[in-house]
Amino acid sequence: MELHYKNITISGGVAVGKNTLINNLKPYLEPLNWTFTSGGQILRDYLKEYVLPLASLADANVHHRIDDRTISLLEKGNYCVEAWLGGFMARERKDTLRVFLYCSNEAIRVDRVVNRDAVTSVDEAKKFIKQREEDNMKEWKKIYGDFEFWDKKYYHIFIDTYSSGPNETVGKVLDALGFDPKKMNRIK
Repeated sequence: MELHYKNITISGGVAVGKNTLINNLKPYLEPLNWTFTSGGQILRDYLKEYVLPLASLADANVHHRIDDRTISLLEKGNYCVEAWLGGFMARERKDTLRVFLYCSNEAIRVDRVVNRDAVTSVDEAKKFIKQREEDNMKEWKKIYGDFEFWDKKYYHIFIDTYSSGPNETVGKVLDALGFDPKKMNRIK
């Protein structure tokens, strides 16, 4: 099946539905020999290979080497990469559909964190989200420069996962990709 893009990046902050989307894309794209990974997995693999300290202690050179690994995966094609900065890293790639997810309802994000990350209170979850995103932004600005990493200009589609449920979200991405379910039946 001929698609509009040969890769997808899924970006966004804490608890916006990135993992849900990547998991919902698998049944459609795995039969087409797509591979799925995350920035976190690429980082863990790299750190294990080179026996480096925790990711939060990694210097800018380590971050750049991990970025290079991510880009090399995209060069192979048929990759779906979930990473906070995946779309920003792939911003020059015309062959990569860059998806940005956000959730306009903060209470939903907080609920997701409480239920997923063993955070015991709403206040703790709010602090967790705010701190994690602010810390990452500061670190990225030190490493990459003064960019607005989540600016719409770096992405093909922006999806609010509060107003767009999981099925609608995967449908929007598949539509942008040019996926035709009728052709899928012929592949099986």
